[in-house]
Amino acid sequence: MSTTLFSGISYSGLTNVSSNILIIADGSATSRYYSDMSDTQSPLRLRKKHGSGALRDATAADGKRLVDVQSVRNAILAGLVTVIIFSLFWILLSDLTNRVFPWFTVALGFLVGYSVRLAGRGTDWRFPLIAAVITIAGALFANVLVAASVTAEGFDTGTLQILRAVTSMTWPVFFDEVLTIADVFFAVVAAGLAAFYANRRLTRSQYHAVRLWNEEQRRD
Repeated sequence: MSTTLFSGISYSGLTNVSSNILIIADGSATSRYYSDMSDTQSPLRLRKKHGSGALRDATAADGKRLVDVQSVRNAILAGLVTVIIFSLFWILLSDLTNRVFPWFTVALGFLVGYSVRLAGRGTDWRFPLIAAVITIAGALFANVLVAASVTAEGFDTGTLQILRAVTSMTWPVFFDEVLTIADVFFAVVAAGLAAFYANRRLTRSQYHAVRLWNEEQRRD
């Protein structure tokens, strides 16, 4: 039988109560310990790239400013200049190496898309379309120039003389000699690559602002 103290509380009961208090206290300390550990960033864990994911306060006015800086004219000019410069480089390299490099069309697509992005600063569907069309036309233009240059070298004449000698009757034959299945494949790949790189890359806030502006325009 246990000895009782004060109003019938036994030593054993006091011991049980003390044990419970210690368990509760120990549990609280343990929970605080693990809470502190969770708040401390592990050195092996990568830092979050986008933070909490909360968007900066973006307004339709911000979207309007992004839309207003777009320039279709600059995009077209930049694409055409890129095609001309790249075609001249292609001709020069082909003359030096006696090779055609048909896969250069893919590089042309990347350069056209990137130049359209830098000059046009576009955010809508027009700029990928512009880049793709210019790339297809530029690939055809560059292949014709390279083929004329190679042909001119074979006949010991100039490239312009070969192009002037081609008439409406000989153009189909000329294209049959110039264009191959590989050229068409590379041109399609280049057009897709140009379209992919044509639009400027927006942050989440900028994308949200442009969407707000477009929604406001549709309501009006």
